[in-house]
Amino acid sequence: MSDDNLDDVRQRLADLKTEHRQLDDLIASAPRMMPFDQLRLQRLKKRKLALKDEICGLENLLIPDIIA
Repeated sequence: MSDDNLDDVRQRLADLKTEHRQLDDLIASAPRMMPFDQLRLQRLKKRKLALKDEICGLENLLIPDIIA
């Protein structure tokens, strides 16, 4: 993988982690919002899980394969 591609992956990873943290904050504050929207909370959690999967995939791209 070229350095440009690695930089793109690192930038995407940083963006995803930022969005993941923002969703974490939204999910934490959702029960205090009135009226409470259970469907919105479920969608936020689903998006957070999808982000986590994508983050893990990108992190795996950045970690070199080491044969021990």
